[in-house]
Amino acid sequence: MNTMHSVQARKTFLAVTFSSGEIVGYPWLWLKDNAPSAFHPVTEERVFDLTSVDTSLRPLRVEEKNGVVRIVWSQKDEEEFPRQFFESYRPGKKRNDPADIAPILWDGSIELDSIPGRSAGDIFQDDAGLLVWLKATAAYGLSIVDSLADDPDAGRRMAERIGFRRQTNFGTMFEVVSMPNPNNLAYTPVALPLHTDLANQELPPGYQFLHCIANGAEGGGSIFADGFAVVAALQTEDPEAYRLLCEIEIPYRFHDREYDLRGRFPVIVTNRRGEVTELRFNAHLVDVIDLPSEICVSFYAAYRKLMMMIRSPRFRISYRLKAGEMAVFDNRRVLHGREAFNPNTGRRHLRGCYVDRGEFLSRIRVLSR
Repeated sequence: MNTMHSVQARKTFLAVTFSSGEIVGYPWLWLKDNAPSAFHPVTEERVFDLTSVDTSLRPLRVEEKNGVVRIVWSQKDEEEFPRQFFESYRPGKKRNDPADIAPILWDGSIELDSIPGRSAGDIFQDDAGLLVWLKATAAYGLSIVDSLADDPDAGRRMAERIGFRRQTNFGTMFEVVSMPNPNNLAYTPVALPLHTDLANQELPPGYQFLHCIANGAEGGGSIFADGFAVVAALQTEDPEAYRLLCEIEIPYRFHDREYDLRGRFPVIVTNRRGEVTELRFNAHLVDVIDLPSEICVSFYAAYRKLMMMIRSPRFRISYRLKAGEMAVFDNRRVLHGREAFNPNTGRRHLRGCYVDRGEFLSRIRVLSR
Protein backbone atom coordinates (compact mmCIF):
# COMPACT_ATOMS: atom_id res chain seq x y z
CA MET A 1 0.00 0.00 0.00
CA ASN A 2 1.28 3.47 -0.93
CA THR A 3 1.10 5.32 2.41
CA MET A 4 1.85 8.92 3.34
CA HIS A 5 5.44 9.32 4.53
CA SER A 6 5.98 13.05 5.11
CA VAL A 7 4.66 16.50 4.20
CA GLN A 8 6.29 19.84 3.42
CA ALA A 9 4.66 23.24 2.99
CA ARG A 10 5.70 24.98 -0.20
CA LYS A 11 4.72 28.30 -1.70
CA THR A 12 1.66 27.24 -3.66
CA PHE A 13 0.97 23.71 -2.43
CA LEU A 14 1.50 21.06 0.21
CA ALA A 15 4.04 18.50 -0.98
CA VAL A 16 3.16 15.01 0.25
CA THR A 17 5.78 12.28 -0.07
CA PHE A 18 4.50 8.71 -0.20
CA SER A 19 6.22 5.48 0.77
CA SER A 20 6.83 4.77 -2.92
CA GLY A 21 8.93 7.92 -3.16
CA GLU A 22 6.30 9.71 -5.22
CA ILE A 23 5.72 13.38 -4.35
CA VAL A 24 2.25 14.83 -4.98
CA GLY A 25 1.41 18.52 -4.80
CA TYR A 26 -1.87 19.52 -3.15
CA PRO A 27 -2.68 23.19 -3.97
CA TRP A 28 -3.75 25.18 -0.92
CA LEU A 29 -7.09 26.21 -2.40
CA TRP A 30 -7.80 22.60 -3.40
CA LEU A 31 -7.15 21.50 0.19
CA LYS A 32 -9.44 24.17 1.58
CA ASP A 33 -12.22 23.33 -0.88
CA ASN A 34 -11.97 19.56 -0.39
CA ALA A 35 -11.19 19.35 3.33
CA PRO A 36 -13.41 17.10 5.49
CA SER A 37 -15.02 20.19 7.01
CA ALA A 38 -16.02 21.41 3.53
CA PHE A 39 -18.76 18.76 3.48
CA HIS A 40 -21.85 18.37 5.63
CA PRO A 41 -21.24 15.59 8.18
CA VAL A 42 -24.56 13.85 7.42
CA THR A 43 -25.53 14.58 3.80
CA GLU A 44 -21.88 14.80 2.64
CA GLU A 45 -22.85 17.66 0.34
CA ARG A 46 -20.35 20.48 -0.06
CA VAL A 47 -21.05 23.37 2.32
CA PHE A 48 -17.82 25.34 1.87
CA ASP A 49 -18.23 28.63 -0.02
CA LEU A 50 -15.33 29.01 -2.42
CA THR A 51 -15.87 32.78 -2.64
CA SER A 52 -15.25 33.13 1.11
CA VAL A 53 -11.47 32.89 0.64
CA ASP A 54 -9.00 34.51 -1.70
CA THR A 55 -7.35 32.55 -4.50
CA SER A 56 -3.97 33.45 -2.97
CA LEU A 57 -4.85 31.52 0.22
CA ARG A 58 -1.81 30.35 2.19
CA PRO A 59 -1.61 28.70 5.65
CA LEU A 60 0.15 30.22 8.63
CA ARG A 61 1.79 26.88 9.34
CA VAL A 62 1.57 23.14 8.76
CA GLU A 63 2.21 20.47 11.37
CA GLU A 64 2.32 16.68 11.00
CA LYS A 65 2.13 14.30 13.94
CA ASN A 66 1.21 10.63 14.15
CA GLY A 67 -0.12 10.61 10.61
CA VAL A 68 -2.37 13.64 11.09
CA VAL A 69 -1.66 16.83 9.15
CA ARG A 70 -2.82 20.01 10.87
CA ILE A 71 -3.14 23.09 8.66
CA VAL A 72 -3.56 26.44 10.43
CA TRP A 73 -5.12 28.87 7.98
CA SER A 74 -5.58 31.70 10.49
CA GLN A 75 -5.85 32.22 14.22
CA LYS A 76 -9.50 31.12 14.05
CA ASP A 77 -9.39 28.62 11.22
CA GLU A 78 -7.56 25.32 11.17
CA GLU A 79 -8.15 21.85 9.77
CA GLU A 80 -6.90 18.35 10.49
CA PHE A 81 -6.37 15.91 7.64
CA PRO A 82 -5.94 12.22 8.51
CA ARG A 83 -3.34 10.19 6.66
CA GLN A 84 -6.13 8.33 4.85
CA PHE A 85 -7.27 11.56 3.19
CA PHE A 86 -4.06 11.90 1.21
CA GLU A 87 -3.95 8.19 0.47
CA SER A 88 -7.50 8.29 -0.93
CA TYR A 89 -7.60 11.65 -2.72
CA ARG A 90 -5.26 13.73 -4.80
CA PRO A 91 -5.58 16.28 -7.61
CA GLY A 92 -5.99 14.50 -10.92
CA LYS A 93 -7.06 11.16 -9.41
CA LYS A 94 -10.62 10.03 -10.08
CA ARG A 95 -12.63 8.73 -7.16
CA ASN A 96 -13.08 4.96 -7.32
CA ASP A 97 -16.43 4.17 -8.92
CA PRO A 98 -17.79 0.58 -8.80
CA ALA A 99 -20.15 1.51 -11.63
CA ASP A 100 -17.29 2.48 -13.95
CA ILE A 101 -17.51 -0.78 -15.89
CA ALA A 102 -15.59 -1.18 -19.14
CA PRO A 103 -17.79 -2.38 -22.01
CA ILE A 104 -17.17 -5.88 -23.32
CA LEU A 105 -17.72 -5.64 -27.06
CA TRP A 106 -19.36 -8.49 -28.96
CA ASP A 107 -20.50 -9.26 -32.48
CA GLY A 108 -22.49 -11.86 -34.35
CA SER A 109 -20.00 -14.60 -33.53
CA ILE A 110 -20.81 -14.57 -29.82
CA GLU A 111 -22.41 -17.71 -28.45
CA LEU A 112 -25.86 -16.99 -27.06
CA ASP A 113 -24.86 -18.75 -23.85
CA SER A 114 -22.22 -16.04 -23.37
CA ILE A 115 -24.85 -13.30 -23.16
CA PRO A 116 -25.47 -12.66 -19.45
CA GLY A 117 -28.55 -14.37 -18.09
CA ARG A 118 -30.23 -14.61 -14.73
CA SER A 119 -33.30 -16.09 -13.14
CA ALA A 120 -35.87 -13.55 -12.01
CA GLY A 121 -35.96 -15.22 -8.61
CA ASP A 122 -32.25 -14.51 -8.04
CA ILE A 123 -32.75 -10.85 -8.90
CA PHE A 124 -35.85 -10.35 -6.75
CA GLN A 125 -34.67 -12.26 -3.68
CA ASP A 126 -30.93 -11.72 -3.44
CA ASP A 127 -29.03 -8.42 -3.54
CA ALA A 128 -25.75 -10.22 -4.25
CA GLY A 129 -27.31 -11.91 -7.28
CA LEU A 130 -28.83 -8.63 -8.37
CA LEU A 131 -25.42 -6.92 -8.24
CA VAL A 132 -23.73 -9.64 -10.27
CA TRP A 133 -26.44 -9.35 -12.91
CA LEU A 134 -26.34 -5.54 -12.99
CA LYS A 135 -22.57 -5.50 -13.54
CA ALA A 136 -22.73 -8.14 -16.25
CA THR A 137 -25.55 -6.30 -18.01
CA ALA A 138 -23.60 -3.03 -17.85
CA ALA A 139 -20.53 -4.75 -19.32
CA TYR A 140 -22.29 -6.45 -22.24
CA GLY A 141 -25.13 -3.96 -22.62
CA LEU A 142 -27.57 -6.87 -22.93
CA SER A 143 -28.91 -9.69 -20.79
CA ILE A 144 -31.79 -12.15 -20.77
CA VAL A 145 -33.83 -12.73 -17.62
CA ASP A 146 -35.96 -15.87 -17.44
CA SER A 147 -38.56 -17.44 -15.15
CA LEU A 148 -40.61 -14.28 -14.68
CA ALA A 149 -43.96 -14.81 -13.00
CA ASP A 150 -47.00 -15.34 -15.20
CA ASP A 151 -48.03 -11.75 -14.58
CA PRO A 152 -47.99 -8.78 -17.01
CA ASP A 153 -46.55 -6.61 -14.24
CA ALA A 154 -43.56 -8.87 -13.53
CA GLY A 155 -41.32 -6.87 -15.85
CA ARG A 156 -42.39 -3.59 -14.29
CA ARG A 157 -41.56 -4.88 -10.83
CA MET A 158 -38.16 -6.01 -12.08
CA ALA A 159 -37.40 -2.53 -13.39
CA GLU A 160 -38.53 -0.96 -10.13
CA ARG A 161 -36.14 -3.27 -8.25
CA ILE A 162 -33.45 -1.09 -9.80
CA GLY A 163 -34.89 2.42 -9.99
CA PHE A 164 -37.82 4.55 -11.04
CA ARG A 165 -39.24 4.13 -14.53
CA ARG A 166 -38.63 6.78 -17.18
CA GLN A 167 -41.69 8.66 -18.38
CA THR A 168 -41.82 9.26 -22.15
CA ASN A 169 -44.48 10.32 -24.62
CA PHE A 170 -45.43 6.61 -24.73
CA GLY A 171 -46.05 6.56 -20.96
CA THR A 172 -44.10 4.72 -18.26
CA MET A 173 -45.15 1.36 -19.74
CA PHE A 174 -45.72 0.53 -23.39
CA GLU A 175 -47.36 -2.46 -25.05
CA VAL A 176 -45.63 -3.87 -28.14
CA VAL A 177 -48.58 -5.36 -30.00
CA SER A 178 -50.05 -4.98 -33.46
CA MET A 179 -52.81 -2.38 -33.26
CA PRO A 180 -54.98 -0.30 -35.60
CA ASN A 181 -53.95 3.30 -36.30
CA PRO A 182 -50.47 2.92 -34.77
CA ASN A 183 -48.31 5.97 -33.99
CA ASN A 184 -45.13 3.89 -34.09
CA LEU A 185 -43.86 1.10 -36.33
CA ALA A 186 -43.34 -1.07 -33.23
CA TYR A 187 -47.13 -1.34 -33.03
CA THR A 188 -47.36 -2.99 -36.46
CA PRO A 189 -46.44 -6.52 -37.60
CA VAL A 190 -43.76 -5.33 -40.05
CA ALA A 191 -40.06 -6.08 -39.63
CA LEU A 192 -38.13 -3.55 -37.58
CA PRO A 193 -34.52 -3.01 -38.64
CA LEU A 194 -31.99 -2.61 -35.85
CA HIS A 195 -32.34 0.74 -34.11
CA THR A 196 -32.14 2.58 -30.80
CA ASP A 197 -35.32 3.97 -29.29
CA LEU A 198 -36.30 7.64 -29.10
CA ALA A 199 -33.22 9.03 -30.84
CA ASN A 200 -35.21 12.25 -31.23
CA GLN A 201 -35.25 12.86 -27.46
CA GLU A 202 -32.88 15.33 -25.80
CA LEU A 203 -31.79 12.40 -23.62
CA PRO A 204 -32.80 8.99 -25.02
CA PRO A 205 -33.85 6.45 -22.38
CA GLY A 206 -31.15 4.30 -20.81
CA TYR A 207 -31.92 0.65 -20.14
CA GLN A 208 -34.95 -0.93 -21.76
CA PHE A 209 -36.83 -3.79 -20.09
CA LEU A 210 -38.75 -5.79 -22.69
CA HIS A 211 -40.91 -8.48 -21.08
CA CYS A 212 -42.29 -11.18 -23.35
CA ILE A 213 -45.85 -12.05 -22.31
CA ALA A 214 -46.74 -14.08 -25.42
CA ASN A 215 -44.89 -14.93 -28.62
CA GLY A 216 -47.00 -17.47 -30.46
CA ALA A 217 -47.16 -15.83 -33.89
CA GLU A 218 -45.11 -16.97 -36.85
CA GLY A 219 -41.99 -14.81 -37.10
CA GLY A 220 -41.32 -12.01 -34.65
CA GLY A 221 -37.88 -13.12 -33.51
CA SER A 222 -35.79 -10.44 -31.79
CA ILE A 223 -32.46 -9.24 -33.15
CA PHE A 224 -29.72 -7.36 -31.34
CA ALA A 225 -26.32 -5.82 -32.15
CA ASP A 226 -23.66 -4.16 -30.02
CA GLY A 227 -23.55 -0.62 -31.37
CA PHE A 228 -20.24 0.06 -29.63
CA ALA A 229 -18.66 -2.88 -31.47
CA VAL A 230 -20.02 -1.61 -34.79
CA VAL A 231 -18.71 1.90 -34.13
CA ALA A 232 -15.28 0.57 -33.08
CA ALA A 233 -15.07 -1.36 -36.36
CA LEU A 234 -16.13 1.71 -38.34
CA GLN A 235 -13.46 3.82 -36.65
CA THR A 236 -10.80 1.27 -37.63
CA GLU A 237 -12.00 0.62 -41.15
CA ASP A 238 -13.11 4.12 -42.16
CA PRO A 239 -11.81 6.83 -39.78
CA GLU A 240 -13.25 9.61 -41.96
CA ALA A 241 -16.77 8.16 -41.85
CA TYR A 242 -16.43 7.81 -38.07
CA ARG A 243 -15.33 11.45 -37.74
CA LEU A 244 -18.22 12.74 -39.83
CA LEU A 245 -20.82 10.80 -37.84
CA CYS A 246 -19.33 12.13 -34.59
CA GLU A 247 -19.28 15.75 -35.75
CA ILE A 248 -22.29 16.30 -38.03
CA GLU A 249 -25.62 16.89 -36.32
CA ILE A 250 -28.75 15.75 -38.14
CA PRO A 251 -32.44 16.43 -37.37
CA TYR A 252 -34.60 13.83 -35.64
CA ARG A 253 -38.35 14.05 -35.21
CA PHE A 254 -41.27 12.11 -33.76
CA HIS A 255 -44.77 13.48 -34.17
CA ASP A 256 -48.34 12.32 -33.78
CA ARG A 257 -51.59 14.05 -32.85
CA GLU A 258 -50.33 15.01 -29.38
CA TYR A 259 -46.55 15.39 -29.70
CA ASP A 260 -43.92 16.93 -31.95
CA LEU A 261 -40.53 16.07 -30.47
CA ARG A 262 -37.44 17.22 -32.37
CA GLY A 263 -33.71 17.54 -31.83
CA ARG A 264 -30.38 17.79 -33.66
CA PHE A 265 -27.67 15.34 -32.64
CA PRO A 266 -24.72 13.45 -34.10
CA VAL A 267 -25.28 9.77 -34.83
CA ILE A 268 -22.24 8.81 -32.72
CA VAL A 269 -21.86 10.62 -29.39
CA THR A 270 -18.48 10.81 -27.66
CA ASN A 271 -17.20 12.44 -24.47
CA ARG A 272 -14.29 14.85 -24.18
CA ARG A 273 -11.86 11.94 -23.96
CA GLY A 274 -13.07 10.68 -27.32
CA GLU A 275 -14.82 7.65 -25.83
CA VAL A 276 -18.10 6.58 -27.43
CA THR A 277 -20.93 7.05 -24.93
CA GLU A 278 -23.97 6.44 -27.10
CA LEU A 279 -25.27 5.66 -30.57
CA ARG A 280 -28.35 7.48 -31.89
CA PHE A 281 -29.42 5.28 -34.75
CA ASN A 282 -33.04 5.22 -35.82
CA ALA A 283 -33.50 5.84 -39.53
CA HIS A 284 -37.28 6.03 -39.08
CA LEU A 285 -36.94 9.07 -36.81
CA VAL A 286 -34.51 11.05 -38.97
CA ASP A 287 -36.26 14.15 -40.26
CA VAL A 288 -35.69 15.70 -43.69
CA ILE A 289 -31.91 15.99 -44.00
CA ASP A 290 -31.14 19.72 -44.21
CA LEU A 291 -27.35 19.59 -44.55
CA PRO A 292 -25.64 21.88 -47.06
CA SER A 293 -25.10 20.27 -50.45
CA GLU A 294 -21.32 20.24 -50.08
CA ILE A 295 -21.64 18.09 -46.92
CA CYS A 296 -24.49 15.82 -48.01
CA VAL A 297 -22.49 13.52 -50.27
CA SER A 298 -19.83 12.69 -47.68
CA PHE A 299 -22.40 12.42 -44.87
CA TYR A 300 -24.61 10.02 -46.81
CA ALA A 301 -21.62 7.85 -47.67
CA ALA A 302 -20.66 7.61 -44.00
CA TYR A 303 -24.25 7.13 -42.77
CA ARG A 304 -25.00 4.46 -45.36
CA LYS A 305 -21.80 2.59 -44.51
CA LEU A 306 -22.74 2.53 -40.82
CA MET A 307 -26.25 1.36 -41.72
CA MET A 308 -24.90 -1.50 -43.84
CA MET A 309 -22.51 -2.57 -41.07
CA ILE A 310 -25.34 -2.57 -38.52
CA ARG A 311 -27.47 -4.79 -40.76
CA SER A 312 -24.64 -7.19 -41.55
CA PRO A 313 -24.71 -10.72 -40.04
CA ARG A 314 -21.20 -9.86 -38.85
CA PHE A 315 -22.64 -7.98 -35.88
CA ARG A 316 -26.21 -9.14 -35.29
CA ILE A 317 -27.56 -11.97 -33.20
CA SER A 318 -31.06 -13.44 -33.16
CA TYR A 319 -33.01 -14.60 -30.13
CA ARG A 320 -36.64 -15.60 -29.99
CA LEU A 321 -37.98 -14.46 -26.65
CA LYS A 322 -40.31 -16.91 -24.93
CA ALA A 323 -43.17 -16.06 -22.61
CA GLY A 324 -41.71 -15.37 -19.15
CA GLU A 325 -38.40 -14.05 -20.53
CA MET A 326 -37.24 -10.46 -20.62
CA ALA A 327 -34.49 -8.76 -22.62
CA VAL A 328 -32.73 -5.97 -20.73
CA PHE A 329 -30.40 -3.77 -22.75
CA ASP A 330 -28.68 -0.39 -22.84
CA ASN A 331 -30.80 1.51 -25.36
CA ARG A 332 -28.01 4.02 -26.00
CA ARG A 333 -25.60 1.24 -26.94
CA VAL A 334 -27.35 -1.95 -28.06
CA LEU A 335 -29.51 -1.84 -31.17
CA HIS A 336 -32.63 -3.96 -31.25
CA GLY A 337 -35.18 -4.98 -33.85
CA ARG A 338 -37.42 -7.84 -34.89
CA GLU A 339 -38.44 -9.99 -37.80
CA ALA A 340 -41.87 -9.48 -39.33
CA PHE A 341 -44.65 -11.59 -37.86
CA ASN A 342 -48.13 -12.73 -38.88
CA PRO A 343 -50.67 -11.64 -36.24
CA ASN A 344 -53.19 -14.09 -37.70
CA THR A 345 -51.10 -17.09 -36.60
CA GLY A 346 -50.90 -16.36 -32.90
CA ARG A 347 -50.55 -13.72 -30.21
CA ARG A 348 -47.38 -11.66 -29.85
CA HIS A 349 -47.28 -9.30 -26.88
CA LEU A 350 -44.22 -7.66 -25.33
CA ARG A 351 -44.47 -5.12 -22.53
CA GLY A 352 -41.71 -2.60 -21.99
CA CYS A 353 -40.39 0.25 -19.89
CA TYR A 354 -37.17 2.17 -19.37
CA VAL A 355 -34.87 2.87 -16.43
CA ASP A 356 -32.31 5.57 -17.10
CA ARG A 357 -28.60 4.84 -16.97
CA GLY A 358 -28.14 7.03 -13.91
CA GLU A 359 -30.60 4.93 -11.89
CA PHE A 360 -29.07 1.68 -13.15
CA LEU A 361 -25.52 2.73 -12.22
CA SER A 362 -26.66 4.18 -8.89
CA ARG A 363 -28.04 0.77 -7.94
CA ILE A 364 -24.65 -0.80 -8.68
CA ARG A 365 -22.91 1.73 -6.42
CA VAL A 366 -25.35 1.30 -3.54
CA LEU A 367 -25.15 -2.51 -3.65
CA SER A 368 -21.34 -2.32 -3.85
CA ARG A 369 -20.97 -0.48 -0.55
